[in-house]
Amino acid sequence: MKKERIGRWVVITGASSGIGAEFARQLWARGYDLLLVARRMERMETLKKELFGSEKDSTNHSKERNILTLSADLSDIHGVDALIRKVEELQEEEKPSDVGVWINCAGFGAAGPFSEIETEREVDMIRVNVTGLHILTKAALHIMERQNYGQILNVASSAGLFPGGPYMATYYATKAYVVSLTRAIAQELKEGTSNIYIGALCPGPVNTEFNDVANVKFALTGITPQNCVQYALKGMDRRKTILVPTITLKAATFFSKLLPAGFILPLVGHQQKKKITE
Repeated sequence: MKKERIGRWVVITGASSGIGAEFARQLWARGYDLLLVARRMERMETLKKELFGSEKDSTNHSKERNILTLSADLSDIHGVDALIRKVEELQEEEKPSDVGVWINCAGFGAAGPFSEIETEREVDMIRVNVTGLHILTKAALHIMERQNYGQILNVASSAGLFPGGPYMATYYATKAYVVSLTRAIAQELKEGTSNIYIGALCPGPVNTEFNDVANVKFALTGITPQNCVQYALKGMDRRKTILVPTITLKAATFFSKLLPAGFILPLVGHQQKKKITE
């Protein structure tokens, strides 16, 4: 059965490829209009044409359905502000203008010893994975509080469920922040009997461009973006706060809570170290 949409618009950051692009495909299929956000405009325009079916069909369909694109660098506060302004303009110009779903998917990682990764690259990672996500989560929540409904999904990582990640130290730390923030907000909403949902998607390896960006030389086989997003949407519909695809990963994160950090960290470090060796 096709899931009925909630609201009209979906906002998706990191929408030019991988998990973000797949969220766009599957939420478009649910009947939402899309606001796609990423740095690479050409990628988003290609995705837009794909979703409409063809460039010719785009003109016809745009009368009924809409896909907007915004090129923004979310490592820059000006890019974050530009997205918030775009959503505010959308709500003023489009009727109905409610935002049913907001997916914070933008993010990246870097593999290597902490002392060797460029500081500026790590700071950019913190700006995207933590600062930008934090500001946009609050902006989305304020919008949905005015509507009295909506769904927010922060794309974290299974990395955020472990005590740390040697050889991807900053990336693991940023994702731990996302998980902790999301859990706390979810509890506040629950205590306030809110209609708004928030959750954190915590996948392990997914077959995307992530490893190329992170300079990973060896990686485990991952699940497909299609399977990852299908799992996420089902979990959102069930209002699950922490969404962990695959039984194997669920087991790994479960036992990481039971075992001491001194036991877990060398295991995680061993696996992450493989990523930077030929």
